[in-house]
Amino acid sequence: MSGQAETQMTRVLVVTGGSRGIGAATARLAAGAGYGVIVNYNGSVAAAEQVCHDIHAAGGTAVAVRGDVSSPDDIEHIFRAADRMGRLAGLVNNAGIIATARRVDEMDAGTVAKVLAVNLTGSILCAGAAIRRMSTRHGGKGGAIVNLSSAAAKLGAPGASVDYAASKGAIDTFTVGLALEVAGEGIRVNGVRPGIIDTEFHALGGDPGRVARIAPGLPMGRAGTAEEVAEAILWLLSDAASYVTGTTLAVTGGRAVVP
Repeated sequence: MSGQAETQMTRVLVVTGGSRGIGAATARLAAGAGYGVIVNYNGSVAAAEQVCHDIHAAGGTAVAVRGDVSSPDDIEHIFRAADRMGRLAGLVNNAGIIATARRVDEMDAGTVAKVLAVNLTGSILCAGAAIRRMSTRHGGKGGAIVNLSSAAAKLGAPGASVDYAASKGAIDTFTVGLALEVAGEGIRVNGVRPGIIDTEFHALGGDPGRVARIAPGLPMGRAGTAEEVAEAILWLLSDAASYVTGTTLAVTGGRAVVP
């Protein structure tokens, strides 16, 4: 894509945590659907650049943008990059972290605060930045937001990641409240609640064997893929879901609660 006029016509999607797993799959799928994609990352620039390389090789448009979503300054940096690409049409609040598995009585304040800052506060602040660009109240042309929840929001993740589960339970509530707040401003807000998905995220919580251990007992007999979750996200972003807002779609292979 070249030329200022073409650039300004680009529908832009910001995918936070877009360098790996569900975020990367969403970025690739969105680019194939015609979005210019901001691939946000905070850790590995190489992973983010690989996602962008894949998108460019397929004829799409993407830019890797570093930023910690728990930092208001970084959030503004991410969305300024989106402004340069074109008109913001969507946000996928995918960035999230999980600490090493431990009980609540073993948790420290700093780690809990970081989990909440990234998973919850970051999602709220990114949504605010998107609304200021997309809302008809602010002169925008509307758009869609998809928040990533987790089956842990329903389970509670006892003995492992109650803080992570609590942050995702709050995301469910945030999705409903924000959807009602901006429904009359051309913005739809929905969530996706993945279950056991075969990504490296489980290893970050200190349990790399979790997928292999649990998947056979799921109703569908297997774990989900990042691409399957991305398909759900893209549907919620699309006009095909034009009368859907304030809902969270479970992508769990048949179980709303996954142990």
